[in-house]
Amino acid sequence: MKMIRFNYIAILLSMILVWGCEKNIEPELPEAPPLTFVDAWITNKNEPQIIRLNQTLPYFDNSEFPGISGADVRITDNENNEYVFIESEITEGEYTWTPPSDSETFGKVGNQYTLTISYDNTILEAASTMNRVPEIDSINFRFEEGNSFFPDSYFAQVYAVDPIGPGDTYWIKAYKNGVYLNKPSEINIAYDAAFSAGSVVDGITFIQPIRDGINPFEQDENDEFLSPYAPGDSVYVEIHSISNFAFYYLTQVTVQIDRPGGFAELFATPLSNVVTNIVDVTNNEPLIGFFNVAAVSSKADWLDPDNLPVE
Repeated sequence: MKMIRFNYIAILLSMILVWGCEKNIEPELPEAPPLTFVDAWITNKNEPQIIRLNQTLPYFDNSEFPGISGADVRITDNENNEYVFIESEITEGEYTWTPPSDSETFGKVGNQYTLTISYDNTILEAASTMNRVPEIDSINFRFEEGNSFFPDSYFAQVYAVDPIGPGDTYWIKAYKNGVYLNKPSEINIAYDAAFSAGSVVDGITFIQPIRDGINPFEQDENDEFLSPYAPGDSVYVEIHSISNFAFYYLTQVTVQIDRPGGFAELFATPLSNVVTNIVDVTNNEPLIGFFNVAAVSSKADWLDPDNLPVE
């Protein structure tokens, strides 16, 4: 009994010592020079296409990135088509190309595109190809009885078949009731029909984890998981064709921003700038951001209260 009591007291003292040693540390980070940030994800959707040109700020500065004004921004393709992006009169650093009619869109599958940005005696360049994209066959809902992790829940799945021929890469975006699922954990990308180039999954339906990637995972005020969808909810899904480089870029973005936190952070990949396909051809200065030209397929559905799935 004495030994047990001694061990208890030792543990208690250790905890007190740990609590007593807590101290807030505010490290002084050296201020690095600002980097140019290019956000250029272009699609063939019939809507204005936007390229954002900004500069980064120091780590602890919570202000919005300042825009770079007065740049010449244009995209050309291998058929000598040119798309000139006009700077916004409202938002500094935002450049837009607008389709000339309701029936026209940006680009063509198979064409190669070059982005050129000129400002302050600096020229930036990047290249991308608009790759093919599969049509979405359907969006289905399923019901699963509750367990120790989830209540009774409705889950959505998107069905599409990867075209025959290895090397296709995609970004699957989902919207619940019109709201884009944009959490780091909700970045849903596929290499052919699975997660990586090493899988033999060419020319088949997307595997279940990819199909299930359109579900939000939300919690209530008690940190209890909610059903991803409820009767009456809508879901809208887009599949964007992306380059293999863009697939790698988004993989790295997920690693950098979807941090585990807590003790697990000790073993996480250190923070670092993500690779980019944009090059400063004038000064060879480092920069961040990405350029991709995507073909997009889409489909919408809703969880009909009068026709709910059963387990």
